[in-house]
Amino acid sequence: MALWKPWWNAIRLLRPAFSRTQTFLWFAAAVAGMAVRTDHLGVTSIMRALRLRPGVYNSLCRCFHSPGVRIDQLTALWTQVVLRLFPEPLRINGRRVLVGDGIKIPKCGKKMPAVKLLHQQSNNNSKPTYIMGHSVQAVGVLVHAARNVFAVPLAARIHEGLVWSNRDRRTLLDKMLALLGLLAMNDPFYFVADAFYAARKIAGGLLARDNHLVTRVKSNAVAYTAHAHQGPKKRGRPRVYGTKVQLKSLLAEDTGLRSAPSPVYGEQHVTIHFHVRDLLWRPVGRLVRFVAVIHPRRGSCLLICTDISLDAVDIIRIYGLRFKIEHGFKQAVRVIGTFGYHFWMQDMKPLRHRSGDQYMHHQSLEYRDAIRRKVHAYHVFIQAGVICQGLLQYLSAAFPQLVWNAFGSWLRTIRPGTPPSELVVANALRQRLPEFLLSSTENRCLEKFILERQDLDTYEPFLLAS
Repeated sequence: MALWKPWWNAIRLLRPAFSRTQTFLWFAAAVAGMAVRTDHLGVTSIMRALRLRPGVYNSLCRCFHSPGVRIDQLTALWTQVVLRLFPEPLRINGRRVLVGDGIKIPKCGKKMPAVKLLHQQSNNNSKPTYIMGHSVQAVGVLVHAARNVFAVPLAARIHEGLVWSNRDRRTLLDKMLALLGLLAMNDPFYFVADAFYAARKIAGGLLARDNHLVTRVKSNAVAYTAHAHQGPKKRGRPRVYGTKVQLKSLLAEDTGLRSAPSPVYGEQHVTIHFHVRDLLWRPVGRLVRFVAVIHPRRGSCLLICTDISLDAVDIIRIYGLRFKIEHGFKQAVRVIGTFGYHFWMQDMKPLRHRSGDQYMHHQSLEYRDAIRRKVHAYHVFIQAGVICQGLLQYLSAAFPQLVWNAFGSWLRTIRPGTPPSELVVANALRQRLPEFLLSSTENRCLEKFILERQDLDTYEPFLLAS
């Protein structure tokens, strides 16, 4: 009970994003079911985890499809809740640090909107080069938790597969900027991403809102020195760019080479070498800071930051934390089941194998509305998983001792001072679920809501408790 109380106090802050209390309670029940379920087989796994009656299956499905879930408002509200729950955000140079990346989710349903042929770039031989699935982009915020750093997920959306207008020229970069805009963050931040996002649209869009980009650039990237004008002034626009600099040449220079203890997360007794140059970058037309890093074990890389006031060691440190969102994806897929939705559209035209984008401007208005309703259900399910994962991280960071007391299982190695993982917190919540539902508190609307829809005849823990 002590562990579920802060969970409920946190999720109840999201109530304004729902048009009706009934819709909010269904959503909260779905998030609770995601936290305690033992398999990831869509909505049915939530039904089994909460021991709900078979007759309420359609009601739970309707919650994800309901227009009463205002998904954009829910995303902005969840961002504010995260900033409130985690009082120790990671701040560099007075700014928060956001991380973003994309993930491709395999989906083989022929009647699932936005499913398309996707290319996977990976050095892992176990991954196929091409898959059918959904292309999702996600954003998280870095926070301190004991001696660790968490990437708390904020939002994720499907950004490929559907073309609503033949005049729509938005790319994945434009949609990532739109996703950052949904967060409605008032504080300035650094956005950390991989080399795919080292582009004019991302850098320019962030700078327009007084935010900055920290990322890696490819080895064939170039920059320019500022032109030093000599002689009398001539007619026309003054020259801006001077000598072209091949950025990979910074890795071979010995002059100006600096050394420092490695600021990369988790590394000790490692010394790195790096060059720092402020050069003009054509995509943004202004000075940016380039850092050429030589690591004794990890090799070399070229980093870029649009904030020239940020120290090079901090740039390396920030980019070294980018892997936290990759770890978050792993937890979302294997522990939470964030992308395990199984919603098919009965009236949808079946997709062909290895098909590409689906062009909605060729379809009727009724068909487009049905597609939007189904994609809305996907996004609500994904956001429920995002909130579930964030709440597990909150309980891990704020109440580690309560989690271990309720764990009720065994681990070979428990490191003191290290917050428990999402798997441990989920197991602790599962152990305390009967106690939570049978509690006699004053405000127990969610408990009553779930109990009224449970099939208690087949739930042994409740039979023993009663």
